[in-house]
Amino acid sequence: MLVSRNWLSELVALPSDLDELTDRLTMSGLNLEGVEPFAGETGDDVVIDLEVTSNRGDCLGHVGVAREIAVLYGEKLNAPQGSPSPLGGASSSQASIPVEIQAPDLCPIYTARVIRGVKVGESPQWVKDRLAALGQRSVNNVADATNLAMLETGQPFHAFDLAKLKGGRIVVRRAEQGEPFTALDGKKYELPAGTGVIADEDHPVAVAGVMGSEDSEIGAGTTDVLLEAADFSPKMVRDAARGLNLLTAASHRFERGVDVSALNAHSLRCAALIIELAGGTLEEGVTIAGTPPTEPDSVPLRFHRVPALLGMAVSTEESEAILNRLGFETVERNDGSAAFRPPGWRRRDVTREADLIEEIARIHGYEQVPDDAVIPTAVAVTPVRDLVADVIRDTLVAYGAFEAYTLTFTSEQEANLFRPDGADSPKSRPLLTVAHSSRKRENVLRPSLLPGLVKARRENERKGNANVALFELASAYLAADPGDPAAEPSRLGFVCGWDFFQAKGVLETLLARLGVMAELTAEPCDHAPFAKGRAAELKLNGARWGWLGEGDEKILSANPWNLRGSVTLCELDLAPLEGLCEFVPQVSPPPQFPTVERDLNFVLDEATPWAALAAAARDAGGPLLRNVAFADQYRGDKLPAGKKSLVARLTFRSSDRTLTGEEVDAAVVQVVNAVSAAAGAELRE
Repeated sequence: MLVSRNWLSELVALPSDLDELTDRLTMSGLNLEGVEPFAGETGDDVVIDLEVTSNRGDCLGHVGVAREIAVLYGEKLNAPQGSPSPLGGASSSQASIPVEIQAPDLCPIYTARVIRGVKVGESPQWVKDRLAALGQRSVNNVADATNLAMLETGQPFHAFDLAKLKGGRIVVRRAEQGEPFTALDGKKYELPAGTGVIADEDHPVAVAGVMGSEDSEIGAGTTDVLLEAADFSPKMVRDAARGLNLLTAASHRFERGVDVSALNAHSLRCAALIIELAGGTLEEGVTIAGTPPTEPDSVPLRFHRVPALLGMAVSTEESEAILNRLGFETVERNDGSAAFRPPGWRRRDVTREADLIEEIARIHGYEQVPDDAVIPTAVAVTPVRDLVADVIRDTLVAYGAFEAYTLTFTSEQEANLFRPDGADSPKSRPLLTVAHSSRKRENVLRPSLLPGLVKARRENERKGNANVALFELASAYLAADPGDPAAEPSRLGFVCGWDFFQAKGVLETLLARLGVMAELTAEPCDHAPFAKGRAAELKLNGARWGWLGEGDEKILSANPWNLRGSVTLCELDLAPLEGLCEFVPQVSPPPQFPTVERDLNFVLDEATPWAALAAAARDAGGPLLRNVAFADQYRGDKLPAGKKSLVARLTFRSSDRTLTGEEVDAAVVQVVNAVSAAAGAELRE
């Protein structure tokens, strides 16, 4: 933000030492970027470049910066005021410009004034110098007046040639797809659907909050001016400006928010400048469309929290005085606390007690914090998510895997392939497409980590590292309900040459290291890109955790993947682990009595999953059965068609005695009968 020292001196008394002024501004939150002298035809000036953070849109005008200086130095602010009465002569006509807001979410409030009888021409030299000092070029006296008003108040304005508005009315609406628009700079655009526009009865005459059109600009023949002052959605303006690559001083300010409570006063000030530079008569009245702003909510402050949070003594009286000087109104006062209503220019960023304390600190001075201040600190606690990620890294690296970092963008084809629910499933959310991505093909935010990992595996194969195992800990991006932010679940993805059971064993080791005692089950699933019958949906205590399976070689060996060997793919959500992990070692005394293991070889249908067999065995084993583990499998010519053999290892133990063979045999019979009934399995001879 460039500000003129001469202009500031008209608004507030400045200290003689410029370095002192810039130091105070820096300490209060307006960091100094640089100072440059300016030599104009009407006199010399000094231009101060200040860094204005995104929450301080109120300081994107000279009045806002002068207000800060007035508070810092206890001076009076001499802000210019617009006249509430007609300027340049009386007029009996009433403002009769109809304004219709068809998109109130894009434009909450819109005001229009009419100035008649202006004479468009060059601006005085002092105006040209003032604009040139601040990086603006002079256009004509009317356009220059709107720019001066914006640089003074921080509120952008736009002046239309009233005679060029077809139908003599204003409509605030969304653009239709491909609607043509020629900007003031002469460039032609095809507007994306949904772009906020100001239109007459025929076509857009401005991109809302960004730039006006060539069709309605002020020219030498202009006599009547429609002056716009409005509030536009910051998100809408940001999307439009970046989508059209049309970044302007107006869009910069609207993106950060304007003082909607001062809209009428700022409009009058701009009208006064237009009449001062171009003459004319301001019509009585103003057209106001939309919803008038409500008062900002009051924010409570407990005064004892000020020194507690800052580590320096600030009295109750001084705290309240600072806030009052900043424009915060005391609306309620109790013993030890008060409630303050933010001024209109701070309604967006001061919403809680800590914000009020920050305001007190920056005006009182951070340099006032004593060197030996005892400020309570808390021991940093590593988030559970980070602890889980560390254990995952250590475990997978110990198994020989390498961590990868892949692009967050993928193509629509790749994204749809790696969606185990299926792209057309009701469970699948729509893809998040970046409208103006620099990557023409890969313009989708990844819903899965697997596309990037598969491509990384392919690159390793091409470079002779065919058996590499890769994993990634990162976010996927899923669309949410309208109005809600996109979901960004943290995921673990890995691609390796291990078979299904080796990979599942790695996951079991991982769960053990995390102290997760939940039951891990695997249910068959048939979704691309997994091979048919070689993939499973993994669940922890019955809730979905992710997917694990061997990739379909027909899919992954073709374009665009071109993998040479078979791979196993896995993708898991980290959120369930955070609630189930236990990092404090849980020590159990060693068992006093021996365990007994029995391996049972069952023959069952190919379609029957291991989970069904294991569940039936656990339910029937009684209190003596401590564990059911998968031991082996067989498929081959020695079995009937459509059959497979699974070996279940049963572990029995009693906590108060040594088991006899008869007790174990009885429990085994119960298990065999239950598995036979539930899963249709038979013991293999």
